[in-house]
Amino acid sequence: MAAESRPVDAVCVYCGSSDAADPEFLSAAKALGELIAADGLRLVYGGGGVGLMGSCARAARDAGGRVLGIIPDFLRGRERPVSDVETVVVQTMHERKMMMFDRSDAFIVLPGGIGTLEEIIELLSWRRLDLHEKPVVFYNPRGFWNPLFHLFDHIIGEKLMPEVFNESWRAVEDIGDVLAAVYDMASRSEEKPDEAITTVVA
Repeated sequence: MAAESRPVDAVCVYCGSSDAADPEFLSAAKALGELIAADGLRLVYGGGGVGLMGSCARAARDAGGRVLGIIPDFLRGRERPVSDVETVVVQTMHERKMMMFDRSDAFIVLPGGIGTLEEIIELLSWRRLDLHEKPVVFYNPRGFWNPLFHLFDHIIGEKLMPEVFNESWRAVEDIGDVLAAVYDMASRSEEKPDEAITTVVA
């Protein structure tokens, strides 16, 4: 997709930092990094060189892509930043998340642990409050994220969120479909700039 015809230039990838992750997940992260670079997008990520985030960042770097890592100072020893990519060192997790949000036009969620879950819940909460309309796409191999989606449906069934909430994100099972879903969501947001998620105040 030509850069001039799309509203997305930088994508943030949320994902796990465990080297013990399923090799299938690590391979998918690598493939995504290559796809991001091939499409001329900038990868924004958590700055570490371990787990899925390291696989994605190194692949994008090696493919000649633009990469921005954002990492808190206290995690540099544990997550080992990738060399030869632009890396911003911040002081807190809150700074990291806010900078990742500000520097990104869309968000891709790969399999991850509690940190990834915390990041995506906050991002979808902001979407729920009409604070942004940036695309959010889950890569959902083998139904990895299905328990979370079932929880969303449960909350909706209990009338604590409107059904339209589930239109604020997408899920795909093939890593090759992720960017197409991002672009489609971005295009739809541009076509309906004044259409917002209804907010219910208790």
